Amino acid sequence: MGFLEDKRRARTFYKYLSTVYDRVNPFVWTEEMREEAIGMLDPDPDDRVLDVGCGTGFATEGLLDRVDDVHGIDQSVHQLEKAWTKLGKHDPVSFYLGDAERLPFRDGSFDAVWSSGSIEYWPNPVETLRELRRVTTPGGRVLVVGPDYPRTGVFGRLADAIMLFYDESEADAMFAEAGFEEFEHHIQQRAPGAPRAITTIARVPDAQGSAVEPDTQPVSNDPA
Repeated sequence: MGFLEDKRRARTFYKYLSTVYDRVNPFVWTEEMREEAIGMLDPDPDDRVLDVGCGTGFATEGLLDRVDDVHGIDQSVHQLEKAWTKLGKHDPVSFYLGDAERLPFRDGSFDAVWSSGSIEYWPNPVETLRELRRVTTPGGRVLVVGPDYPRTGVFGRLADAIMLFYDESEADAMFAEAGFEEFEHHIQQRAPGAPRAITTIARVPDAQGSAVEPDTQPVSNDPA
């Protein structure tokens, strides 16, 4: 397990990163990359969409250009404070303070689930992918963006000590173990030589069922 795959350390890390996140993020994950990934998810205008690990709301803003019913959840109150400043706490997005491993929603609550820049901090990525699948309605779509494994051996060993990096074969194994039967991977990159993102779009197996209301209310104005 990498250093930042520990939840307590990750929360501390984001307490400080949140102050500069929106200035640093474009060097790795640009608006153009975000829009390309949203095109892969291809949400319908009336879909209910969940942004897992929404952070400062960068992806959430892009999703709002496509759908009206967007929900965001993150374990870092410091990141959420930045998102609240941009988008408000309850309108147009319902934000929740919570853990991706234990999503506070019923089965099949969302038509589509998005997660970018979060999987690398999950201590148990397969279990968390199962959670994403659980809260997605049968036949719905899940999109996950994570860091592609570095191409140099020295940086690769260093990367593993920090957080989760993975290649397409490892992504195959994780998504299959999590119960997804249909998925494909795409490599996204800001520019040649820049860090590469591996973007996976997966379809939840069909079954009888429909989306239902979330179990929880939006996070309160004064979280603990």
